[in-house]
Amino acid sequence: MTPADPQTETRSLPVAWLAAVAGAAVLGAVVGGVVVHWGSSSSSAGSDRVCPATTVADKVLPSVVTIAAVGADGRSGTGTGELIQNGGYVLTNEHVISPAGAGGHLVLHYSDGDETSATLVGEDATTDLAVLKADDGAEGRPLIDVGSSGDLRVGRPVVALGAPLGLSSTVTAGIVSALGRHVPIPSENHVAHLVDAIQTDAAINPGNSGGPLVDCDGALVGVNTAIATVPNSQGVSGGGSVGLGFAIPVGVAEPIAEQLITTGSANHPVFGVRAQPLPASGDATSPGLFVTEVVPGGPAAQAGLRAGDVIIEIAGEPARSTDQLVIATLTRAAGDQVTLTYERDGSSHDVDVTLAAP
Repeated sequence: MTPADPQTETRSLPVAWLAAVAGAAVLGAVVGGVVVHWGSSSSSAGSDRVCPATTVADKVLPSVVTIAAVGADGRSGTGTGELIQNGGYVLTNEHVISPAGAGGHLVLHYSDGDETSATLVGEDATTDLAVLKADDGAEGRPLIDVGSSGDLRVGRPVVALGAPLGLSSTVTAGIVSALGRHVPIPSENHVAHLVDAIQTDAAINPGNSGGPLVDCDGALVGVNTAIATVPNSQGVSGGGSVGLGFAIPVGVAEPIAEQLITTGSANHPVFGVRAQPLPASGDATSPGLFVTEVVPGGPAAQAGLRAGDVIIEIAGEPARSTDQLVIATLTRAAGDQVTLTYERDGSSHDVDVTLAAP
């Protein structure tokens, strides 16, 4: 289901995505003509049209850091992060720190020009999030205020801060263009899933990845992660912002960051099942995921599923992609139940699967 859940097979959507906006190596592919690069919101300040960007910048930039990731193999990348907890804890994207790999090193550059080395606390490739700890503890530096992505509305103004192309302390403004996007981003070894992502037209470019998307009060509402670009006539992806940026909502990022700080990993629950979409047929309305394996003693097995069953609904929605199983776990905790409808021998059955810790 997810890279963290070996019991489920994950497949990406039928669109190719280029990698996120980290500023170094570009990863990924191209889907549906769009290329995605690694890359309380009811505000009292500003208007419904624009945030007071100067005020927001003055407040937020001291809590924003530029991250340099340098690998032992010579790979390097640049991204952004924000101080979220006392002791120097910095939230960013997993793909920002991935160039460092084993044996590499991480350096944080503060907005006042000071710098310090950093240590990786934990990372979660499935949601493309990571937490670092500044070796100097970020002593005396302010934390970013945490807002509520649940209060966001389409059309609300937002501000993005980061280091596009390595240009630290860059500020851009825009609006929330859409909410609730699911953006799967395939890389070499896994698929990252941006769940309930915020779409914004605030300019986001390589180097902005991991940086804050804030409301007009300067409170964190999202973690800037990816941009979409349009490939050229040869189908080659690249280029900068075309007004399609995506941020992980803070409501998703904050609890995962807390898990990373507390345990060093994100313990997404599992179904304990492998499945794959049924082959396309002439009837586009007939969905289904064919169950290829059920882990003995796992949640699906306890609910009565067997290999050979066909899952036709997940939480009341037609089952068309294993991505739906991924989303079901990334938005729930162990012990939560997910209703599945499946077919066996011509009969349909409803079961509640209780998700379990990995």
